[in-house]
Amino acid sequence: TYKDGRAHLDAYLDDYAYLLAALLELIQADLQPQDLADAVALGEGLLEHFEDAEHGGFFFTAHDHERLIHRPKPGHDNATPSGNGVAAWALQRLSALTGELRFARAAERALGLYFPSMREYPGAFATLAMALAEALEPPGMLVLRGDRAAIAAWSNELARELLPHLMVVAIPGGLAGLPESLDKPARPGLVNAWLCRGVTCLE
Repeated sequence: TYKDGRAHLDAYLDDYAYLLAALLELIQADLQPQDLADAVALGEGLLEHFEDAEHGGFFFTAHDHERLIHRPKPGHDNATPSGNGVAAWALQRLSALTGELRFARAAERALGLYFPSMREYPGAFATLAMALAEALEPPGMLVLRGDRAAIAAWSNELARELLPHLMVVAIPGGLAGLPESLDKPARPGLVNAWLCRGVTCLE
């Protein structure tokens, strides 16, 4: 919570996971290096403060939260999506954007933990099932490089389509400090579109 310049109460798993998922959407709408840096910081925060590195999955409370009788690690959806499901989904996509495999490995550990329950009660784990689907078949990534106005036109056309299994990242030429997975060549005056899945891009 935040009011009158004062924030109090610790953040929970859902706060980190949902904000990371929102930043991934913002990056696709208008890539800013600071947004990508913030997304990486949130991903690292998830691993540092919430992950059960030994057994997989993410606790609802941080490791430095107040002492509790029990630290829940919920994987099923309620009225809102499961924090574990959103975290696994978002970390996989963050890994694809940045090339940082530690994010994907944490998501894989979470999916491994909940997979027996998902098989037993699939309807209760829809968000984790979405993450599992993307773990089995990673989404494509379309990286647009070129003049800002030209790639904006491409982005606008692509935004008209429902492309749930494709991440579209428009990057103006000259933008520095990008991870290798996004640092594709740009040609002056033209748009280069790189369609990739994992570390493989089409010619």
